[in-house]
Amino acid sequence: MNAVTTTGQNPSSRQNGAAPAPASGGVAVRFYERNAGVSLLRGMLGGAEALSSRLAERMAQRLFLTPLPLRGFARRSAWGPQWQIERWPFERVNVCVYRYRGGADCDEGQMAATQRPHVLLMHGWAGRATQMKALAESLASEGFVPIVMDAPAHGASNGSTSNLPQFARALEYVCARLAEQGIKLHSVIAHSLGGSAAAFALSRSRLARSLVLIAAPDAPRDYTRMFAHVFGISERTRAAMQRRIEAQEGLLMQQFDAAHSGPRVAVPTLVAHDSDDSANPFAAAERFMQHLPQAELLATAGLGHSRILKDPAVHARITAFLMRQLAP
Repeated sequence: MNAVTTTGQNPSSRQNGAAPAPASGGVAVRFYERNAGVSLLRGMLGGAEALSSRLAERMAQRLFLTPLPLRGFARRSAWGPQWQIERWPFERVNVCVYRYRGGADCDEGQMAATQRPHVLLMHGWAGRATQMKALAESLASEGFVPIVMDAPAHGASNGSTSNLPQFARALEYVCARLAEQGIKLHSVIAHSLGGSAAAFALSRSRLARSLVLIAAPDAPRDYTRMFAHVFGISERTRAAMQRRIEAQEGLLMQQFDAAHSGPRVAVPTLVAHDSDDSANPFAAAERFMQHLPQAELLATAGLGHSRILKDPAVHARITAFLMRQLAP
């Protein structure tokens, strides 16, 4: 792995209106390509479009908001006794929150728990908190107190559907609950679509002293085009589905673009991205660099979209970034 850090802005920009190559997609697309049920769903959506445009829109929306692969296909990982697991009611579901309580960094004689630097970690779409565990425990070994969350309809949180605005609301809610308990977050660290949610949330409020975006997409609305390609729905149905979601959430998808949220993020931000990321191309990191006022780039090669979360060298660079923000 080669890692290079760049500071400042990048002149790259997106051509307005250009859709991403639908062949990219990472975990979700690989699941679709392998799953025999996709052909059936494509046929059902095609039949729905022939019968009723409204039926097709509702079916497409339901499928788009369902995290795939389903949680039953995910590998399960034990958290261990050093983690305290809590479930917090949120909207009509709950979110599962994991707090680190063990290790040498928690020995008596060190700062009280609420005074040590806390970091909140969030996974991406169709992900789970366990994906962030290696990074969380690496940070714990350096004296940070990690808190990891499962988004609604992900991991151990209940619910069957979710969306990007709900990701952002859940993140804001967890931050608010922690603040109520006297915990001031040193950083929010988020992967993939969780990064889009985190950038949006911190563009609205200073929830933490710093932000780390790992493999985050710069234009999440592009996922609707990938979805339309995979499931064979028409552009009319795709656009109508997007409008339905935006109307129900009271937010436009473009409000989560790096160009919209980035300039409003008022904290130092580390943008970590791999050049071999097949889910969110490296150009997304370049566009975040263009729009974030206080951005630093951590570029890697050979790790892809998910392995970047477990790489010790990446952990060390993230730790170093967080340590610099601790200085008065």
